[in-house]
Amino acid sequence: QVQLVESGGGLVQAGGSLRLSCAASGRDFNSRFMAWFRQAPGKEREFVAAIMRRGGTTYYADSVKGRFTISRDNAKVTVFLQMDSLKVGDTATYFCAVDNGRMIVSSLWAGRNYDYWGQGTQVTVSS
Repeated sequence: QVQLVESGGGLVQAGGSLRLSCAASGRDFNSRFMAWFRQAPGKEREFVAAIMRRGGTTYYADSVKGRFTISRDNAKVTVFLQMDSLKVGDTATYFCAVDNGRMIVSSLWAGRNYDYWGQGTQVTVSS
């Protein structure tokens, strides 16, 4: 089993910044990718960003490209999401997700391909 614990959400004004963290633990942890998804009320869950644990290649949704930065600390098995220039439309619950080691790049955009999820952390951006 793998456990994911997110932190760092909160309330911020538009234009501000937040940094999310997700710490992974568990003896079965062997993921290739660590990712962030988000879900706003009444909307479907959407991909935000992902990072390859080995090599650090990053992938972003167009809506956050240039404003969000995903990074990881392999030693601490933690993934971060630095969110700058936040917009009201970024308001959502943000979830950390990892695969079980078999993810391929073409599949990382879809939440159904991830095996473990965190409990979510709320990000609210006010105007």
